[in-house]
Amino acid sequence: MSDSLLLASGMILALVILLPILFHLTRYLGAKSDNIRKNEPYEGGVRVTHKDSDDIFNIKFFLVGIVFLIFDVEVLFLFPWALNLRELGLFGLFEMFLFIGLLVGGLIYVYKSRILRWI
Repeated sequence: MSDSLLLASGMILALVILLPILFHLTRYLGAKSDNIRKNEPYEGGVRVTHKDSDDIFNIKFFLVGIVFLIFDVEVLFLFPWALNLRELGLFGLFEMFLFIGLLVGGLIYVYKSRILRWI
C-alpha cells in the first residue's frame, strides 16, 4: 500500500471512530437547559405559532430568498470563467461582461421595483 492511501485510510478510520465518541461525550458532559423559551422554534423574526396552513404569510420572506438564490447561483458561474479566462480569449471576456451586465440590470430592476423594501 502506498503512503498516501495508508494516510487517507487512517484519517477516515479516525473520523469514523472519533466523531460518534465526541457526539456522545458532548451529549452527556455538555450543559443542559430546561428553559422553555430556548426550545421554541424561531425563524427569522417570525414567531412560530400553531395555526392553520392557509393563514396569511408575508411574501417578502419568499422574495428575499428567491432573489438571494438567483444572484448567488449566478455568481457561481464566475468561478469557472475566471479559471478559463486565458483560453476563452477576448470573446470570453466580452461574454462575461455581457453576463455581468445582465446581473447588474436584474439588480437594478429589483431595486427599482422595491422588492426588498420592508416598510
